Amino acid sequence: MAAGPPPPLEPSPLPTFHEEGFAEKFLRKTRENPLVPLGCLCTVSVLVYGLICFKKGNTRRSQLMMRARVIAQGCTFAALVGGMVATAIKSR
Repeated sequence: MAAGPPPPLEPSPLPTFHEEGFAEKFLRKTRENPLVPLGCLCTVSVLVYGLICFKKGNTRRSQLMMRARVIAQGCTFAALVGGMVATAIKSR
């Protein structure tokens, strides 16, 4: 066995990462799973329309919109979970 020079004691420089701002992160996440923001927008739209109907005194339409809001929230949640599963499978 030939003894060579000892390895250098200086640590290698650590990699630097780009800080991701809110807008960049939002756009990246939207591109990864576009159904979640769409579901959120749909849920808020149905909620606002239901509140407007409630304020006008149209209780039947207001109840219908609140039920539609629950369905929209469920679809949004399903899209969120589906996106998480797809990301987990893709990372393997």
